Amino acid sequence: MYINLSGLNILVTGASKGIGKAIATKLAEAGATIAVHYNKSMREAENLAQVLGNESRAFQADLSQPDEAANLFDRVILEMGSIEILINNAGVAVPANIDTKEDDWIDAWNTNMQVNLHSAGILCKKAIEHFLKRNAAGRIINITSRAAFRGDTAEYMAYAASKAGLVSLTQTIARAYGKQGIKAFNLAPGFVRTDMAKSIMEKYGAEHATGDLSLERLTEPKDIAPVVTFLASGMADHATGSTIDLNAGSYMH
Repeated sequence: MYINLSGLNILVTGASKGIGKAIATKLAEAGATIAVHYNKSMREAENLAQVLGNESRAFQADLSQPDEAANLFDRVILEMGSIEILINNAGVAVPANIDTKEDDWIDAWNTNMQVNLHSAGILCKKAIEHFLKRNAAGRIINITSRAAFRGDTAEYMAYAASKAGLVSLTQTIARAYGKQGIKAFNLAPGFVRTDMAKSIMEKYGAEHATGDLSLERLTEPKDIAPVVTFLASGMADHATGSTIDLNAGSYMH
């Protein structure tokens, strides 16, 4: 199957490494120009943008800060002219047990919500406004989690809740704006071999991540990227509002 994304500008958040890097790479291979968002990994992001080619560029924003998401979108539009596809991939998983000091628990809750849901929601709002203003079709692809559907361990309560909110946000966009040409999709991975998963496996052991898999190996970023590229192509637009599970059979709904 041949996918040609030439002429499309795609904003990928959290694109300097892990899942985001794999997504950005696959999209660029199909011809897209990528706005490579990063927070702290400036060198990695700028190097990636250069490798991707297609006039891809790196953009910094700390999505844990309330104003950064909107500013990021505006800067990408200013420099690249338009965005045809938004991919909300950036995420954090800040743990906090129920017996954590209350102020610290609330801080962890707020950080998870700000990055995983609030900033993603603001970027979705900005993208919808942009698509409507241009009277052009647009696609939003949100990377959620199996935790949105099955929950998580107690210390990742806020993470699971934030991802569940992102699922509902995506479904609402699909229902509300489909007739204006805007499509929205959820991808729900389980554990993926990234730095985030590595820290959890170091704490709980590898069996915590691999014990309930139906396949022989842990999901890797390269397993996520082709599905994102397919959704970006427009060949699956009638799946708008749906969630695609990419968790090696560890959760099915």
